[in-house]
Amino acid sequence: MKPTAGRSQTGMFTASEVEAQTGVPATTLRQWERRYGFPHPARNASGYRLYSPGDVAAIQYMQSQLQSGVPASRAAELTLHAMTAGAGPAPTPAAPDRAAPEQGRSGAQWSALLTQALIDSDTDRAAAVLSEAHAQIPVEVVMTDVISPTMIEIGARWERGEITVAHEHQATAFLRSRISGLMDVAGVQAGFGPLVVAACAPQEQHELGLMMLTLALRRRGVRVAYLGANVPLGDLAVYARQREARAVLLALNGPWALESTLEHRRDLDGLNVPLFVGGALLNSQPHLARTLGGEYAGPDAPSAAQQIAARLLGGAPPPHPPGGSE
Repeated sequence: MKPTAGRSQTGMFTASEVEAQTGVPATTLRQWERRYGFPHPARNASGYRLYSPGDVAAIQYMQSQLQSGVPASRAAELTLHAMTAGAGPAPTPAAPDRAAPEQGRSGAQWSALLTQALIDSDTDRAAAVLSEAHAQIPVEVVMTDVISPTMIEIGARWERGEITVAHEHQATAFLRSRISGLMDVAGVQAGFGPLVVAACAPQEQHELGLMMLTLALRRRGVRVAYLGANVPLGDLAVYARQREARAVLLALNGPWALESTLEHRRDLDGLNVPLFVGGALLNSQPHLARTLGGEYAGPDAPSAAQQIAARLLGGAPPPHPPGGSE
């Protein structure tokens, strides 16, 4: 099955240009090509993939389906059907009565717009803000400079009593759905690369930061089995052994998770794989990583992902495995 767009070398895009436009990593594009039969890149004289505007439209259509919660296999079916039904997937129409996105906004400006939209419970406007931000700045900058500050500001306003817990929950649910969609786009990469098991510590319910780190790792070619919030350490250890994980990633965002984690820390003994520990609590007290028998992951998703990926994909060896003998 071939896309309907032409195959001339003019107007073609490299994989990095497509990633900048759509937020879909090049590794994911190759997975879709193998698994679902699209996109259909041409090759230049050096053998590099070149994508047509029709390919880009199909990628954006697939991404929009995933971000709407459609399972990947079904999203691929819908995309392939749209590609063969006519001139390829139609672009998502712009929301009516919206001004064109302003060029050159800073992350802080995007975050302020997103925060206000969420406080106003206007999820359509919040979605438009994020879409405009994604069109202008890289995915990981959106995470660190737009989504993370918004999460912090929403939490601060709730603590000050300026918004209700209902507002905070709605904002969290919205951001979780958007990050989850990006995680699906990045893929789990079954069968390729080392596997990291990522979980929130016992009693830890705040998972957005760990989701962003999972996304950043997947974009770097690391497979991540994401387990979510409040995972007992004994169950985490069993799962990691069964999956033959190469590392474990544990998130703690507040003191509420520390006591239970310390109490059950020995459940991770004997895994003989690196334990990376991160989250807001570790950012304020990095020494706790050693107390927990692990290694501080890093202050934000991109830097933590870079450190973990370098270790697992050929970087420096770990100083010692958690719970194991030196």
